[in-house]
Amino acid sequence: SADFSALPKDPGPALIHRLNRLEYNNTVRDLLGVNTKPADKFPADAGGGGGFDNNAATLYLPPILMEKYLTAADDIVRAAAPEKIFIAQPGGFSGKRGAARKIIEHFATRAFRRPVEKDEVERLLGLYDQAAKRGATHEDAVRLTLKAMLVSPNFLFRVEQDRDAKEPVPVNDFELASRLSYFLWSSMPDEELFRLAGEKKLHDPRVLEAQVRRMVQDPKSKTFAENFTSQWLGTRRLETSSQPDRGRFPAFMPALRAAMQAEPVEFFHSLLRDDASLLKLLDADYTFANADLAKLYGITNVAGAELRRVALTDRNRGGVLGMAGVLTLTSYPQRTSPVLRGKWVLEEILGTPPPPPPPLVKSLPPDDKPKDGLTLRQRLEQHRSKAECAACHKRMDPLGFGLENFDAIGRWRTQISGQPVDARGELTTGEKFQGAAELKKILLEKKPQFVRNFTERTLAYALGRGVEFYDIPTIRQLTATLAANDYRSSTLILEIVKSYPFQHRRPRNAEDAPLTAENGPR
Repeated sequence: SADFSALPKDPGPALIHRLNRLEYNNTVRDLLGVNTKPADKFPADAGGGGGFDNNAATLYLPPILMEKYLTAADDIVRAAAPEKIFIAQPGGFSGKRGAARKIIEHFATRAFRRPVEKDEVERLLGLYDQAAKRGATHEDAVRLTLKAMLVSPNFLFRVEQDRDAKEPVPVNDFELASRLSYFLWSSMPDEELFRLAGEKKLHDPRVLEAQVRRMVQDPKSKTFAENFTSQWLGTRRLETSSQPDRGRFPAFMPALRAAMQAEPVEFFHSLLRDDASLLKLLDADYTFANADLAKLYGITNVAGAELRRVALTDRNRGGVLGMAGVLTLTSYPQRTSPVLRGKWVLEEILGTPPPPPPPLVKSLPPDDKPKDGLTLRQRLEQHRSKAECAACHKRMDPLGFGLENFDAIGRWRTQISGQPVDARGELTTGEKFQGAAELKKILLEKKPQFVRNFTERTLAYALGRGVEFYDIPTIRQLTATLAANDYRSSTLILEIVKSYPFQHRRPRNAEDAPLTAENGPR
């Protein structure tokens, strides 16, 4: 294999990272206690490298978004509670202007996520003075300065300090605090992170590890579980592109769909909190279900709308491959699709996506009823006998056939249109299996592929950019450390946070071209 150790160390391009909609909502919540989710009215964020909507390269600033920011700033300041804004009151020698200065210094430091410069305070205080001269009340003049902060590039973007350097440099403590908090919370740092950054302690490995463990146990880490998992698995699309036929699948109601979306989130969040093995994503003897989902799975004695941990006796079901949300989004409205499911396993589990299909390929019927005496599987096998289709379908279809006992909304079945389910499969590497449980055993044997893919996805999410060739040494180190530590979730999170690209920044003058062995630092 190629030797990547000679590659120059490169943390990637020093892009200015605009807050995406989720990050914006969470940041104004933590800054001013506002839970109105104003960014829900912003244009949708595009998914970039790694498939995540926190990719800095795709977080553009269209003109309409600037208009939305101005409107949102008004709404946020209006919605914020006065106990929350007016942390200093006029009195003594300071008077109203002195109180305004204290408020500005406090909120600007937090809104900009770094120590605020003296001239920045003076500019904001100048806005206060102008408003007061026009007859505005003290409260309204203070609110005007807060609006100015909320439309400042220092708030809307995660700005990091430029350094005049020829080689990558470590990020400072406040920048590291922001990288941490937006990775694990999709929000601004809290008071403890600000304090440690101010004391320049965050680069201490012991302090950093303690903070990561604290942040994972904080309820705000649920945001990471939800945002990462729904985009990695694709279950976010259940609300839009997945529309099972209500005539054939009357059980697919909004409440069940919501439970399908929540199951992988709760499952992954439990792996984080319990510091469990990431291999449980492939196979586990438990899941999270409520009454609706338990009924679909044939699990008894589960009541209520809240998801809770339930034991699984059927090993076909455990892990993400047996989750109804995944099985639904990889199906058509009236039938399952071994092709879609196999393609999903190759892409999202093994990280080896097939090439796109050739043009003008004839599609199979929308339902799974036998036609011309042939079952859907037989017609699919006939289709893949064509030379131009065979190579990809031999990789995809067997994986999908192994999941055929699950119908188009993830219910277990033993027959399709009166015929016994044929869930046999044979991989191109020779392994034969029957059904989901045996397929999962084979995938566990391929855990290096899964772990590498999952590591790449998590690193891309943490860095807010796609993974590139110069990240290969980091990925190799991460996967090796994971294998040596029983694939525990904390190992992956901690090692990413300690990694070179997470803690370093490419200097601006080297940003235009990615570093290569030819033009990189020696």
